[in-house]
Amino acid sequence: MRIIVDINHPAHVHFFRNFIWEMRNKGHDVQIVASNKDIALKLLKLYKLDYINIGSYGKSLFKKLINFIILDLKMIFIVLKYNPDVIMGIATIRGSHAGWLLRKKVLVFTDTEHAKEQIALYKPFATKILTPECFTTDLGSKQIRYKGYHELAYLHPNRFTPDKEVLKEMGIKDNDRYFIIRLVSWDATHDIGQKGLSYEGKKRLFQLLEKHGRIIITSESKLPDEFTKYQMKVEPTRIFDLMYYADLYIGEGATMASESAILGTPTIYISTLVLGYLREQENKYGVQFNITDEEKIFPIVEEILNTNDYKKRFKERSINMVNDRIDVTSFMIDTVTNINNL
Repeated sequence: MRIIVDINHPAHVHFFRNFIWEMRNKGHDVQIVASNKDIALKLLKLYKLDYINIGSYGKSLFKKLINFIILDLKMIFIVLKYNPDVIMGIATIRGSHAGWLLRKKVLVFTDTEHAKEQIALYKPFATKILTPECFTTDLGSKQIRYKGYHELAYLHPNRFTPDKEVLKEMGIKDNDRYFIIRLVSWDATHDIGQKGLSYEGKKRLFQLLEKHGRIIITSESKLPDEFTKYQMKVEPTRIFDLMYYADLYIGEGATMASESAILGTPTIYISTLVLGYLREQENKYGVQFNITDEEKIFPIVEEILNTNDYKKRFKERSINMVNDRIDVTSFMIDTVTNINNL
């Protein structure tokens, strides 16, 4: 089987990497097409996954509009040359357009309801759209719902075992407390008009946290000078080990919030963007807090910091949640190998 996997974000590398390795090991031919977005290409190199660099959409709205056409054309030529049986990607617009034009099957994965402009651009052209069960939007007859989350493609216990050596690498002792903060750049098209932590909110939060332990920040954009002392210095392939042993995660990034919750770390997601899978994790399983008003963060943080068994409680809830979900990589493999029956 010949498969094109389209990567347009670092999180997509994690989502597809186990699928790619397994399909290649089974003798299938998998070609990766990747955008130069954040650390996506670095991750592919670290995981020793070969790829075609298709370029970047850029950050300004003008550049995105111009490059939208250019990257669509590049993908069409790649599909013509490679002649795949199926194209796969998360919210892959260019893959959907190329596949529809050249009569190839296209499987689009998504978990982001508010990306309405993206959905409008790929939905008419995709063969099937695969979403978690908790996805709140009805996408019609093309939609296939599955009992999982994107992050369970690589953090399901079948796929991930934490490595405590990361603590030594970071100079963290067994009894040290540390907290991971995720800040996003807010430059995606579906981020327009949205917000997370204010500058003053960040200052207040860091002042509170540093009384109790070490702050580790991972940020999509350049940090103000006064925050750079907290910036993470660890290989991106090790972030999940670090998250597993953390005492608390607070972030504007939805993907990392879900990752943290799955790993059993007390999780606070701060953003005006609302997602079905994060709401389910909060309301059904109690593994995280979804906050839109930063003022509501501080009493929750105080409670977590001053409760001895808080992390133990979250670990137990997380195990219950994961046991109730599927190994998403196995689902992907089954879906692709049976694509002619869809």
